[in-house]
Amino acid sequence: MEIRPATQQDYDSVWEIFSKVIQTGDTYAFDPETPKADLQKHWFASPIQTFVAEEDHKILGTYIMKPNQVGLGNHIANCGYMVHPDARGKGIGSLLCRHSMQIAKEQGYKAMQFNIVVSTNYDAVKLWQKNGFTIIGTTPNGFRHLQLGLVDTYIMYKPL
Repeated sequence: MEIRPATQQDYDSVWEIFSKVIQTGDTYAFDPETPKADLQKHWFASPIQTFVAEEDHKILGTYIMKPNQVGLGNHIANCGYMVHPDARGKGIGSLLCRHSMQIAKEQGYKAMQFNIVVSTNYDAVKLWQKNGFTIIGTTPNGFRHLQLGLVDTYIMYKPL
């Protein structure tokens, strides 16, 4: 599997993953009805860096990396990861996470922070913890889960 910077030629493949992931309304704050045109501002706009995981000429996962904050907070990276539903359970999320940490280190980031990890997304919480992230805060009722209603979100952090 190759993880590489995304190009505009990857747009449709990334959209397929993005749209399938957000339509369930259980892991990302994006509106499940987000139109394809909005992918540009959410996943491909500056200062966002977009990467894809490709195997046999098929995009199986994607992640974005950007500064968590501007100015004096830009030494901490923020990332978002998505894996095609048909490719889950193959370790792609962990590969993307490890790749992003390496790229973040190379770019001089001192830490990585996830601002909104849905508490009921047990697989993601476990995966991030397995990769060295700790929960440093909880936002009570921070997410409107489409099936469960209001659920907590976590802020997760890892020094690099």
